[in-house]
Amino acid sequence: MERRDWSLKALRELQYIDSLDDELKASRLEAWAKAHISDSSVEKFDLTIEDLKKLSELFYKNIIFLKKFNNKTQEYLDNSSKIKQFIS
Repeated sequence: MERRDWSLKALRELQYIDSLDDELKASRLEAWAKAHISDSSVEKFDLTIEDLKKLSELFYKNIIFLKKFNNKTQEYLDNSSKIKQFIS
């Protein structure tokens, strides 16, 4: 039962994180992954098939989001560097 509660809590947290603004979402996703995935296996989630599907969809949706966010951040840093060089 404890593992099931942990799994449901992780799913609810991921659903909440998915609704946040981009910058906050990125930092919260990192914290979520460290708390729920880095030390344990995905196999430890004790969810129904429907909940596993939701978790899977959110997980992969957020992986794509993080890749896009990373690219945007890199572009911003590149532009900032160019502006800094221009001003100097």
